[in-house]
Amino acid sequence: MVRMPGTPRPPFTRSLLAPSLWPAWLGVGVMKLIAMLPFPLLMGIGRALGWMIERLPSPRRKVAATNVALCFPELDAKAQAALVDAHLRDIGLMLIEFALGWMGSDRAIGRIPVRVEGLEHLESARAQGHGVLLVGGHFSHLELCARLVSQRIRIAGMYRRMDNPVFEWTVLRARLGYARAMFDKDDIRGTVKYLRSGGTLWYAPDQDMRSKDNAFVPFFGVIAATITGTHHLARLSHSVVVPFFHRRLPGSAGYVLRLGAPLANMPGAEAEADTARVNLCIEDMVREAPEQYLWVHKRFKTRPEGYPPIY
Repeated sequence: MVRMPGTPRPPFTRSLLAPSLWPAWLGVGVMKLIAMLPFPLLMGIGRALGWMIERLPSPRRKVAATNVALCFPELDAKAQAALVDAHLRDIGLMLIEFALGWMGSDRAIGRIPVRVEGLEHLESARAQGHGVLLVGGHFSHLELCARLVSQRIRIAGMYRRMDNPVFEWTVLRARLGYARAMFDKDDIRGTVKYLRSGGTLWYAPDQDMRSKDNAFVPFFGVIAATITGTHHLARLSHSVVVPFFHRRLPGSAGYVLRLGAPLANMPGAEAEADTARVNLCIEDMVREAPEQYLWVHKRFKTRPEGYPPIY
């Protein structure tokens, strides 16, 4: 049997039954039950959760407020606060979408309204024998939209291992149920080999990973430590870089998934310049649905030497 690329399907071990992990199993069970509900009802539950999250005190509100103030200085204080509130409400939907993306049946996923635009860009790259890097951002619905796009495109993904072994076992098995492969963030060799074979990889380089392969480039005009992986993966694999944006529509209207035209002259000569271009691309995505971006992440935590801390 030919071994599938990437991380193998994890086996079940007795250590996963340790009493200390029982609360995690309870959480998995709750997610499974949630994912069995009809999509319109799930959206209603998500909005109700968001209403509560907006009103609960949390240090993440301060993180989101700091990020929004830095990235949208053109907004007055009232508009910035409104965007933070909208984002906190969006987190309720994000929790529901995680459960649905990981635990939903193929039938349930197939019933979700979705519109996919720009598939011709992917088809053109494939026709020329190129691998494709679908580069996007950390929006609240990224897991569900990865599942949705996988119904139309055979994709792989890169991921960071979860600290809790129950969630790591559960989520990795769920992702491998719909993805072509999953690559650990440090498995560069396997990822490049997959792309060189003509594969399509979903990749989100917009979080502060505290990696040695960072470049300090602007994100909304603020210097941000940004991983240079897009440049290096494209250079090593000769892949095409295609922007991938996804947005949740109001109510229960579903999602729009959009593949943009490939970034011209990518990769270029310098990793820093390419990384800055990718940040600009993600900025454009964020401006289309700012409340759906993950503002509670400490995007500007790592600072250049001599710069004061932000959080």
